Amino acid sequence: MRIVLVGPPGAGKGTQAQYLAKNLSIPHISTGDLFRANISQGTLLGKKAQEYMNAGQLVPDEVTIAMAEDRLSQADTEQGFLLDGFPRNLAQAKALDRFLADRNLVLDAVLDLEVPEDEVVKRIAGRRICRNDSSHVFHVTYSPPKQEGVCDICGGELYQRDDDHEDTVRKRLEVYHNETEPIIDYYKAQNLVVTISALGKVDEVTQRAMDALQRTKAA
Repeated sequence: MRIVLVGPPGAGKGTQAQYLAKNLSIPHISTGDLFRANISQGTLLGKKAQEYMNAGQLVPDEVTIAMAEDRLSQADTEQGFLLDGFPRNLAQAKALDRFLADRNLVLDAVLDLEVPEDEVVKRIAGRRICRNDSSHVFHVTYSPPKQEGVCDICGGELYQRDDDHEDTVRKRLEVYHNETEPIIDYYKAQNLVVTISALGKVDEVTQRAMDALQRTKAA
């Protein structure tokens, strides 16, 4: 299957993408991974992206699109893929359509993870990360540490990232509403959008998504 995963910050896209890609035996392609791979490999696109990032600017659509198209041209995507973070706006969505059409391919589904805005803020603003190891993540409500401010795993200090503060989260949501949400209407016009609730346990959301995708595949 060829799938685009969309949803607001804090919807759990990264986590769900990993599980879904594994269950469907297709590669998970995230924008973050594309940037990291191109920058670490010193590709021309990576160098261009780094220049913009060093200047504190957004990487232009043409650079992001070129990275995505390069990745989607690799052999492991022949049986499908799951895109996470791309496309993030209408220009990128239209570029993806052109890329696929040139190869006589189409998307099978756009999976929209739906989460109430207050829940998004609660999820992100409550995160606490270990200064010693950023993979050690806790949450003040959902998975609190045994001792406040101290990592259960290594004893390191837990802190709140600057972009996890509530005011910053609400700004990120505003960007999502303005830039990314319009692609949902764009894909609805193509009858591709499958919306599911992203509330509940991770495995429950994964099963919900798999059921919805299977119904789409069978339709």
